Amino acid sequence: MWQTLIAVLGTLAGVGITNGYQHRAARAARADSRRTEGLTALTTLVEALADHRRAMWVREDLRLRGEDWTAARTESHRTRSAITGPLLKVQLLMPTLATAAQTATAAAYALRGHDDETHLAASREAAIRASDDLVAAAGRHLAA
Repeated sequence: MWQTLIAVLGTLAGVGITNGYQHRAARAARADSRRTEGLTALTTLVEALADHRRAMWVREDLRLRGEDWTAARTESHRTRSAITGPLLKVQLLMPTLATAAQTATAAAYALRGHDDETHLAASREAAIRASDDLVAAAGRHLAA
């Protein structure tokens, strides 16, 4: 009788330990998956911000020179739209980067409506710096 009881308790202990290891492995896999999704979203966001900066530069340069900028405006709308999804994912998956991502996005959007090329160029440089700051913040976040 005692041998049976010991065997049952040993079996239950083994099941409990195995279950604990499986739970820990599943949690680690979810964390790795979330990190991978976050990195993908961040990469996509930084690329979308670069595309939008370029599109806005072309658009605003044409507008300031008095040329037809209809096609450039359509392109800038497309690139602006491409920012929304990755920005949301970064904010949800990497909340410590939310402020830097929002700042970089706002800086890219700020290329619109300048009165001269000097202000447009300064705005573009500010947008590039904000995007670089986002990447630096991501590096610090991932190193922690």
